[in-house]
Amino acid sequence: MCSCLFRLLQLFSTCVAFSLVADMGIRRGAIGNWSMSFWCVCFVVTLIISIIDVCELWSRFRYFWCNFSITYACYATLICLSASIIYSVTYVQFLPYGPYRDRAIAATAFSCIASVFYALDVALMRNCYDCDDVTCYVHTMPGLLKVLETFMAGVIFTFLSYTSLYLDRPALEWCVAMYSICFVPAALAIVLNLGEWQRRLPGPFPLFQLVLSLLSVLLYVSALVLWALYQFNEEFGGQLQRSSDMGCISGLTYNMCFWDRKLTVAILTAANLLVYMADMVYWARQVSVGTRGQSNAPDPFHSQEMSLQSSVSP
Repeated sequence: MCSCLFRLLQLFSTCVAFSLVADMGIRRGAIGNWSMSFWCVCFVVTLIISIIDVCELWSRFRYFWCNFSITYACYATLICLSASIIYSVTYVQFLPYGPYRDRAIAATAFSCIASVFYALDVALMRNCYDCDDVTCYVHTMPGLLKVLETFMAGVIFTFLSYTSLYLDRPALEWCVAMYSICFVPAALAIVLNLGEWQRRLPGPFPLFQLVLSLLSVLLYVSALVLWALYQFNEEFGGQLQRSSDMGCISGLTYNMCFWDRKLTVAILTAANLLVYMADMVYWARQVSVGTRGQSNAPDPFHSQEMSLQSSVSP
């Protein structure tokens, strides 16, 4: 019952946010199109999930469906929240007072409301589905970190949609390649855990995750350094000051200027690096505890030999 109520509120909020921005026409700008597309995706996927729940089609794959629903709700929370922040900071505040600004503010408010309902869905969906016998991957620390890693990588790819930011510059193309390389293992780890296929790996899963996290940290460090040097250091052809980008001082153009995009990518890269470092520390502790537990475990052959010696001795 609680799940159906949350779904109705999510559908209503995302539909209203999408409709308000769509009604602005060409005045909505590129950021408005970006936000509108995400609200539309959240609405469609939520509608599909609601139909499957009502028809109880998930009963045949209960474990996967429970984890998938919670994982999607977690992503939808981050998507609506980020759309609200980016749309308001980069676009709404620059609109002149009038009906278009009022529509944009209302759309931002409904997007925030949708993110709240999705967050409540993440917290309460397990009880609503009566999945107490199922371990929800997103409710664990590594699951939440993987969701954050893939989500922030997706936002980075969105800001890199303008290829002129990095094309024909090998160092920046390397950064884009690193984002892609790190995204694939994180997404693969989520898929493996959703289907409970991680047990089929040839080696121990914690060690596998530790190696991937360490590699991702190193790649993100190189991407952060190179991106900052070649985008903001004038010796490497970058622009240190925002005023040096003519697109940023020409007033409202219904689009983010290149310098703002570069800065946003740098901030998201640093934030995702911190998430990967937390992931690496978590798996390092798991591997350390597992190794220590194996070393402290009694040797059955040695124990059997000692018992035989004690029984033979007078």
